[in-house]
Amino acid sequence: MVAGAGSGKTTSLIKAIAHLDETRGPSLRRAGQQIACITYTEVAVGEISADVGVSPLFHISTIHSFLWLLIRPFHSDIAAWVATRIEEKITARRAHYDKPRTQTKTKARLEQEISDLEAELGAIGRVEKFVYGTGSSYADGILGHDDILKLTPACIAAHPLLRRLVAKRFPYIFVDESQDTNPEVVGALQHIGGEHSGLCVGFFGDPMQRIYMSGAGAVPPNDGWAEITKPENFRCPTSVLGVINAIRVPGDGLEQVRGRTITVDGIEHSVVGTTNLFILPADAERSARLTAVRRWLAAETGDDLWLSDVREEDVRLLVLVHRMAATRLGFPSLYAALNDRAPVSLSEGLKDGTAWPLRPLVQQILPLVVAARAGDRFTVMSTLRSECPKLEPERLHGQAVASVLAALQQSLNGLVALMEEEPGATVRNVLTHVRDNDLLRLDDRFNVHLVAEPVDDGSSGFENVQAYLECSVDELWAYRRYYNEESPFATHHGVKGAQFERVLVVIDDEEAGFRQYSYGKYFEYIPLSENDEARIAAGEESVLDRTRRLFYVCCSRAMKDLAVVAFVPDVPAARAAIIERSLFPEAVIRSVEHLG
Repeated sequence: MVAGAGSGKTTSLIKAIAHLDETRGPSLRRAGQQIACITYTEVAVGEISADVGVSPLFHISTIHSFLWLLIRPFHSDIAAWVATRIEEKITARRAHYDKPRTQTKTKARLEQEISDLEAELGAIGRVEKFVYGTGSSYADGILGHDDILKLTPACIAAHPLLRRLVAKRFPYIFVDESQDTNPEVVGALQHIGGEHSGLCVGFFGDPMQRIYMSGAGAVPPNDGWAEITKPENFRCPTSVLGVINAIRVPGDGLEQVRGRTITVDGIEHSVVGTTNLFILPADAERSARLTAVRRWLAAETGDDLWLSDVREEDVRLLVLVHRMAATRLGFPSLYAALNDRAPVSLSEGLKDGTAWPLRPLVQQILPLVVAARAGDRFTVMSTLRSECPKLEPERLHGQAVASVLAALQQSLNGLVALMEEEPGATVRNVLTHVRDNDLLRLDDRFNVHLVAEPVDDGSSGFENVQAYLECSVDELWAYRRYYNEESPFATHHGVKGAQFERVLVVIDDEEAGFRQYSYGKYFEYIPLSENDEARIAAGEESVLDRTRRLFYVCCSRAMKDLAVVAFVPDVPAARAAIIERSLFPEAVIRSVEHLG
């Protein structure tokens, strides 16, 4: 199913599951089979589960969890893949060691790492059971998120028996948000679907909403597959629908119809809504001008909720990157560390908390401290049982459990104090405390960083991670407020799938510093580079494609009112170029003078 924003793709998926439950449920239950639905986030899992209901017939999970479910019984295959993975790491470090410009200190570090990896390789044969955790530790039998995405598709490709077992157990597999699903995962499911005619694989997505570089985008159909389209948009008012169609049509030609409606006295009416585009100078007055825009919108629409800073009031200010929100909310150094001159894996992972240096803080440490502060012993113990090395059965064997728990409590108390009372405490202090006290498993990539004198090992983003480790813990709490959507700010990337009554999109290429996106080039008030033109001529993905998709996602979130604020270096030039593009009616394109 390929359909645009607001078309109800997930609703169709839920209806498909309900239909199968009604028509095929009894036979599937008798055969011990399940309907699988895999989606992008735990939040989406919860929403779909709430809609279809809890039933043994449904297996609804994230992509990572589903892949691990498929592969975890096959210990020897996992071990063989892990051994190959370690050998690849050893080869890469030896190649770095042999480079003529590799410094003596770095060579010493590489020698140690190669020795550690060789020891890890030797330990694989002694691992009795592999588990799936936040970060990888192969010698301890722990695989991380990235491992699962590579391991399972590789095993599916190599083993016909595994493909047959998957098709037998899950005769229906539906993939939500397929455009952002890992291409290897999509390919693996297509492979199984192509071999087994009794398997129905369904991909639900929209290539125009692919906003992560690692996503598959459009899924080419296998022979005999059907493609279902849904041209309707049920979310956006007609004024916004006109804008998003103008954005989208040059990209893939899809023009959405209908728009949001309301029923009054039994009669259905189209919601018109409003759109406004403000072209403002990119100067030191950005924050004041943004506030002035919100005041203007409140007055013009008679809606004071435009001024609200409370999440529940259904207003969102969308910024291209975290920087504008980070400055206001108090995590500018953390943002800069993981974004400026950072590899894509870190800068993109900053948007949704999935960057590997952030994961342990976002997913375990901060929630653990919050639970400990609140006296929530259930959550504390649940987290520790799952992630604390000291509570592994083999570690507990022969020890007094009471003394282990007492030591853990003392370590946890120290962590809580470090994160709320210790002046000048840094992310490095927190992670070092966690590591030294064996509170939680940490990704093995931290090893080279959490030493007395870190030496650049040539790994991607080394300097970024070092800068991140020096950030204050206060910034972690500020980032958490943003990440948990406790403010009206969100990123262009972070709202895919969401919808709001009032949406204000902030465009600011200078502040964003993003090479992957350029609204100036997209609106044509900044010229394309030679590289841009070469990519376009070759039919390759360009900065224009990426920016168009992102802009479409942002504007299509609006259920009633949409405003776009573009901070530009030359207002008259930008205004002329934007009018020429005909994305917005000229009558709604405004400037500083309109703000009073």
